[in-house]
Amino acid sequence: MRKKAAGLAAVLLTVGMLTACGESKETNEDLKQMKVEKYVTLGDYSNLSVSVAPAEVDQDQWDELLLAVYQSNVTADNGGITDRAVATGDTVIIDYEGKKDGVAFEGGTAQNANLTIGSNRFIEGFEDGLVGVMPGETVDLDLTFPDGYDNAEMAGQEVVFTVTVHCILPGAEEMEDAVVATMEIEDVGTVEELKQYVYDYLMEEAETNYTYSVQDALINALMEDSEFQELPQTFLDSYRAICLASIGNLAASYNATVEIFVKYYYNMSTDEYLDQYSEMQAKQEVLLQAIANREGLTVSDEELQEKLNEYASEGGFETVEEMVGDRSQEEYRNYFMTEKVLDYLMDTAEITE
Repeated sequence: MRKKAAGLAAVLLTVGMLTACGESKETNEDLKQMKVEKYVTLGDYSNLSVSVAPAEVDQDQWDELLLAVYQSNVTADNGGITDRAVATGDTVIIDYEGKKDGVAFEGGTAQNANLTIGSNRFIEGFEDGLVGVMPGETVDLDLTFPDGYDNAEMAGQEVVFTVTVHCILPGAEEMEDAVVATMEIEDVGTVEELKQYVYDYLMEEAETNYTYSVQDALINALMEDSEFQELPQTFLDSYRAICLASIGNLAASYNATVEIFVKYYYNMSTDEYLDQYSEMQAKQEVLLQAIANREGLTVSDEELQEKLNEYASEGGFETVEEMVGDRSQEEYRNYFMTEKVLDYLMDTAEITE
């Protein structure tokens, strides 16, 4: 229900429009009032020309996603293969429980797990021990963890895995309309319709990425063709704070410090990264605002409220205030202005594929 609003929040974060504690007023709220023309001399954006890769669906990605969607709905009673023994290369649905000295150990138990035989995901002997097992059967596998196993407590230990094979998942040539019909996807009831459904999803994603690629190319071309004066330090510092908060959240998702994350992914120090990113982001904001001012693409108070009401309604929020949360409405004004400018540039540019 909140897909559109969630997408907007993601874009706001990506383009660096979220406010940070203690930042200067010379950021989102006052950008529209800032004399941006003092800081940028715009290049000629009336005849921009960019070339980007067309929106296409990769056949392998299509095949993989189609099979994954289909197999995720397969059970022993719904399309699973149960009339032959497991062979190398099969993907099976299994329950397993591992015990050491008759006691189940942590991390050794799962239900309805998918395992491809021959993938070597499990310790030696586990997958081979399932070859020849008929779906519905339960087997005990006497195994030994390798000496160099990651979990030092289990390294070199003898254990018993009790495994039940529920079914073998069908391959791409074994998909059936009857299974698709159980997925409860609107207007999809056959394998062919599921193929088209998955294709449409991937094409929509490809077209979205295409739009982003075009926009990035246009902004980069205009940035190179424009001249900038030194921006106020308080303005740069506000974007530095935004960048630090954003990269901090990303690093935390990988259980890493900001310093380690930036060094690993960008091969630079945190200060170098923050300096480069904050200046680039601030210049882009000034550039877009300057175009908006010149072309009359700013967002009025009435238009802002109309757009906020639209997004809140489509996002399933009861009020605009609930959707906005801790953010400022001016952040959204800036986002909607950016939308206008990018649409304008795309309409007037020459885009080749």
